[in-house]
Amino acid sequence: MEFLYWLESLRHPVLDAIFGTITHLGEETVFIVVAMILLWCVNKHQAYFMLFVGFLGTQINQLLKVTFRIERPWVKDPNFHAVESAIPEATGYSFPSGHTQSAAGTFGSIALWSKRNWLRIVSALLIVLVAFSRMYLGVHTPLDVGVSLGVAAVLLAVLYPLMKKIEGNRKGMHILLAVLAGISLAQAVYMTVTLSGETAPELVSGLKNAYKMLGAVIGMVVVYELDERFIRYPTHAEWWAQILKVILGLVLTLGVKELCYAVFSFIEWEPLSRLFSYFLMVIFAGAVWPLTFRWFAKSAKTED
Repeated sequence: MEFLYWLESLRHPVLDAIFGTITHLGEETVFIVVAMILLWCVNKHQAYFMLFVGFLGTQINQLLKVTFRIERPWVKDPNFHAVESAIPEATGYSFPSGHTQSAAGTFGSIALWSKRNWLRIVSALLIVLVAFSRMYLGVHTPLDVGVSLGVAAVLLAVLYPLMKKIEGNRKGMHILLAVLAGISLAQAVYMTVTLSGETAPELVSGLKNAYKMLGAVIGMVVVYELDERFIRYPTHAEWWAQILKVILGLVLTLGVKELCYAVFSFIEWEPLSRLFSYFLMVIFAGAVWPLTFRWFAKSAKTED
C-alpha cells in the first residue's frame, strides 16, 4: 500500500486522464478487436495463438480471484482513495489484475509473433503502461499486477513454441482445442459448484465469466473446424477493403453480442445466457462474416 500512497501523492488531473485512457487497452473489447484484425486480415494461426493465451489467461485470472477473494485497495484500506473515474469499471476482486493479464496476453502475443522490432517495442511499452496505470489509478496493488504479468509470461513462453510447432498441423490444433475446451468445461463446473448460492457481485461476476469463456471456446472449436473443412476464407485484400472489412465486421460482431444479450435475457440464470451470447458472437466472427471475404479478396493484387 505504501507504493500506492506514493502514486496517489503524484496524481494530477492530466495524468489521471492519460492513465485513465491507457488502462482501457486492457479491456475485453480491445482484445476482441486485435484478435479479429489478426484473424481476418493478418494470420489465422497467430490469431489462434492470441486467443489461446487470452482465454487461458482469463480463466486462470478468474480462478485466482474467486479462490483468494482479495478486496480492492480502497476496501482493504478506507484511508486510501482510488481515482474516482476508474472505480466503476473495477469490478470483481482485486487479485490478480484482469486488465494487466489481458494487455500482457494481447500485446505479448504480438511481440512474440512479429518480426518487426518497432512493433515489439511498442507492444512491450503498452504492457508496461497498462500495468502501471492500474496501480496509478489505485485499483490494483503491485502484487495484483505482478502475478498477472507472471501468469501471462508463463502462458506465452509455453504456448508460443507449441503453436509454432503445430502450425499447419490440424491434428495438433485439434488436441490443443480439445484441451482448452476441457479446461473451460471443468472451470465452469467448478465455478457452478463452488459459487452456487453466492450473491456477492464479485463471485457472480466470476461465475458469468466462466460461462462466457466456455461459450467462446466452444465457438472457437466449431469455427476452426468449419473454416478448415468448408470456408477456407482468404485474409488478403487491398488496404481499403481490409479497413472496410474490419470496421463493418467489428460493428456487426459487437452488435451480435449485444443482440444476443437482449434475446437471451429471458433466461433467468444469467451465466447460461452469457454462454449462448459468446458462442454465437464467435460463430459470427469466425464463420459467418468471413463468408464475405472472397468478395473483399477480389480487390487484392497478390495472393497470400
